[in-house]
Amino acid sequence: MTVRDDEFFRLLDGLAEVGRAQGEQHTSFSVRGKRFGYHWPRTSTVGLKQTLSEQRALVSERPDVFEEQFTSGGFGWVVVHLAGVELDELSELVFEAWRLSAPEDLVAEVPDWAVTRPHARR
Repeated sequence: MTVRDDEFFRLLDGLAEVGRAQGEQHTSFSVRGKRFGYHWPRTSTVGLKQTLSEQRALVSERPDVFEEQFTSGGFGWVVVHLAGVELDELSELVFEAWRLSAPEDLVAEVPDWAVTRPHARR
């Protein structure tokens, strides 16, 4: 049930207009200038933008996999431990994080990953 770092990056490569910024200890991801995620290689974790209700649900259901990172602007950010998540579940969370930040016209161009499941483990 472990998602490797390279699998996480393949998910990002499947999204439109993802920008990457390298920090000292992490990489951040944005779409058209709006941040939606982070990756910390040292801890094999990612931070993803979610709705507040999704943040609460994830953390309460599986606190060993998900942690509350912070809330901002009506959104809840979660830390995801890659060792505890399935690729399909991470795919949905990454898509949702991207969708919450992308403009509507761009979202309309990309099929919903919860429906299409484009990322099978290779």
